[in-house]
Amino acid sequence: MLKLSKLTDYAAVIMAQIARDPGHAHTASELSQCVSLPQPTVGKTLKMLSRSGLLVSRRGAHGGYVLSRAPADITASDIIAAIEGPIGMTECSHADGDCELQETCGVADNWQRVSLAIRTLLEGVTLAHLAQSSPIKLPVQLPIQSVTLPSAVKA
Repeated sequence: MLKLSKLTDYAAVIMAQIARDPGHAHTASELSQCVSLPQPTVGKTLKMLSRSGLLVSRRGAHGGYVLSRAPADITASDIIAAIEGPIGMTECSHADGDCELQETCGVADNWQRVSLAIRTLLEGVTLAHLAQSSPIKLPVQLPIQSVTLPSAVKA
């Protein structure tokens, strides 16, 4: 099963909560109560999102976490990559991927197409989409036959 970790799911929930009131600096304690997650988990997630550049931490009496960019400028792909690392179905799906079977496997090109299609779709879903209460309409359809692979990733 292809599945994101719970921490990535929590990161999306936390980011969406912050995006609903982007002008306010949010504390870990406040967010923990709002999203019903343990404060240590929220704190860990906030630190990871800050390290990745998606959040900015402010100190002081009115401190807390704020988005580094507008919700429309942060993608689902950004959030996933902040917690999970680069998005790819297989090792050879990354530009710097290293696979001992790459020369003989015969499926690398197709897996790379699938990975690129998934990344492209996730880059089309923004935090603004995730934060809204109504269901999102996926912004793109990707027939993978039309996906063009960068030459750096081709087998």
